[in-house]
Amino acid sequence: MAETKVNLQGLKCPLPVLKTRKLLETMAAGDVLVIECTDPLTDIDIPNLLRETGDALEQRTRKGKILIFRIRKSESESGSRSQRIKPARKSG
Repeated sequence: MAETKVNLQGLKCPLPVLKTRKLLETMAAGDVLVIECTDPLTDIDIPNLLRETGDALEQRTRKGKILIFRIRKSESESGSRSQRIKPARKSG
C-alpha cells in the first residue's frame, strides 16, 4: 500500500476536488492519498466527493489556513461511474 502526498494549495474550487477525484481513480485499493488545500470550500467538497466514490476519509486536520485530508482508497468500486444504476425507462 502506497501513500501519496499532493499539494493543492492555492487552487480554487472546483480544481481541488476535480484533481482529487482524478488521483483517486488511478490508485489501488488500500492506497492512501494525503492532500493539502487552502480553499475553504474543500472542507465541504472533499467529504461530498468521498460519499460519492465510497473512499474513506481517515483524517481531516487544519494547520492555519491549510486543510489536510487523509483519504484511503476503498476496496470496492461501488461508487464508480461504471457501477451506477441507470434509472428505468418509463413505459407508456
